Amino acid sequence: MQATTTDPKFANSVGIVTPQTMHFDTPLTLECNRILPEFDLVYETYGTLNTDKSNAILICHALSGSHHAAGWHSIDDKKPGWWDNMIGPGKAIDTTRYFVVCLNNIGSCHGSTGPTTPNPVTDKPYGPDFPLITIKDWVTTQAMLSDRLGIEVWHAIVGGSMGGMQALQWSVDYPDRLKRCVIIASTPKLSAQNIAFNEVARQSILSDPDFNKGRYLEAGTYPRRGLILARMVGHITYLTEDAMKSKFGRDLKSGKFMYGYDVEFQVESYLRYQGERFSKNFDANTYLLMTKALDYFDPTRGYVDDDSLSDMDALKQTLKHTQCQYLVVSFTTDWRFAPARSQEVVDALMANDKPVSYVNVDAPHGHDSFLFDIPRYMGAVRGFLNAPFLTNTTLTNTTLANTSPSSTQNNHKERLA
Repeated sequence: MQATTTDPKFANSVGIVTPQTMHFDTPLTLECNRILPEFDLVYETYGTLNTDKSNAILICHALSGSHHAAGWHSIDDKKPGWWDNMIGPGKAIDTTRYFVVCLNNIGSCHGSTGPTTPNPVTDKPYGPDFPLITIKDWVTTQAMLSDRLGIEVWHAIVGGSMGGMQALQWSVDYPDRLKRCVIIASTPKLSAQNIAFNEVARQSILSDPDFNKGRYLEAGTYPRRGLILARMVGHITYLTEDAMKSKFGRDLKSGKFMYGYDVEFQVESYLRYQGERFSKNFDANTYLLMTKALDYFDPTRGYVDDDSLSDMDALKQTLKHTQCQYLVVSFTTDWRFAPARSQEVVDALMANDKPVSYVNVDAPHGHDSFLFDIPRYMGAVRGFLNAPFLTNTTLTNTTLANTSPSSTQNNHKERLA
């Protein structure tokens, strides 16, 4: 729900929004074979649902995201929702045209049922007892919310990074419930290097003496230092060397060497600030759960029985029965989820003659590029969402950047707004 305001701060915004909560008392069996007896999903909506409910767009959030994708919670808020430059009146996801829903996934610490929620069996926070969850579990709960909202088919499902994984999983698990799928800065499966980064982050939390085996809330402690280190490691991987050089270089905070281990370089100060801020707003058990969900992600699981198949052949087989139209977006400087990983999804779709557009955008911001207002990127999303739905037609596999098109791109006529 949302309200408008005359404050200039809210210009071109959905205005002040109020989160809503949907309670589910039906037991949910998770992929790990454990059961949540009940759960809540917190979500926000922007825009107006039309009569036939055909203009709905679902937003899937990334690791540190939440349901608050656009607008403001109060006049005093210092920052709007995490994707406010993408969602709003006249923006790429135009709320004068579409009804937009963004929910907070279970396992999170932003209102939906997760480790900080009281366990109905013990009345104490779930903590480490909260079950491990997967991308597939999130998509299942999102479909349950869709049913409650009366949305049978989504105009589009859109996500960046971990959100892109959810969008891809949607197209596999519920092929007849979405018309368009937008996968941004994502991957069909984590590489060994990415799993390694996640493990370093987890170990920094698990080894913090204040972690208390995950029962820090009961003990009145908090693994602040571990969570700070985890975020610092992650943040380094979201940026590029050029971006860090341009922003910080080797600049010293005080202008001279202090010959000690306190903050001396500007980049050190920045990382510590980001880690400190994150540690105040995010739950450590949630961080562990979500990085594990990333590690486990594999859309072919449950759809391919032949272990001898290559990853590409398994992905091709899995995407055979999809029915939606795809837009895949990558960024030239993203080394966490490199363009080659997006190209794997594109190649698998093209091998099945599925309608797909691919955009590799030249941007200096690394993995974080999907959060920036980059004209070519925003224009590609807008054009894809607003274009007529084409059936049995292979869309263009196009590159919008200072990059050389691949051989597969040369084989297709360009068609992208």
